[in-house]
Amino acid sequence: MFVLVEMVDTVRIPPWQFERKLNDSIAEELNKKLANKVVYNVGLCICLFDITKLEDAYVFPGDGASHTKVSLGFFDDILIPPESLQQPAKFDEAEQVWVWEYETEEGAHDLYMDTGEEIRFRVVDESFVDTSPTGPSSAEATTSSEELPKKEAPYTLMGSISEPGLGLLSWWTSN
Repeated sequence: MFVLVEMVDTVRIPPWQFERKLNDSIAEELNKKLANKVVYNVGLCICLFDITKLEDAYVFPGDGASHTKVSLGFFDDILIPPESLQQPAKFDEAEQVWVWEYETEEGAHDLYMDTGEEIRFRVVDESFVDTSPTGPSSAEATTSSEELPKKEAPYTLMGSISEPGLGLLSWWTSN
């Protein structure tokens, strides 16, 4: 079972990162500190999901770094392929969302899977990729490639909502 956890932390940003955007620097420092680490009474923190609140930054005497209190949530890399949706499903090009064509006695009803809605899903696979930094290989050092390496998520879940009771929570609530 996976949960989204909201935490509060004070993040130290060293002076050499002041030229970067504050959110980028904070996200990098939080991922260094918490991603792929076990946190007491939380479990394994996968990666930063969102920074929900930033407070004022402070510089303490004797330390040139800024210290910013933030609220954060974890985990964004959950993928549900089209074949794992409730069937029959189609992609609505105009709305840019997937639609479950739910059949009833009165006919078909289109149930939209809007972005940002809470869902219940089943984990069918997981993928862990070691994203530790590595030095360039000798072949890469001799060629001047303008391509930036593809940034991979360190941990990804493959999910399914193709069973009764799974999918958007609003589909299954009773009034």
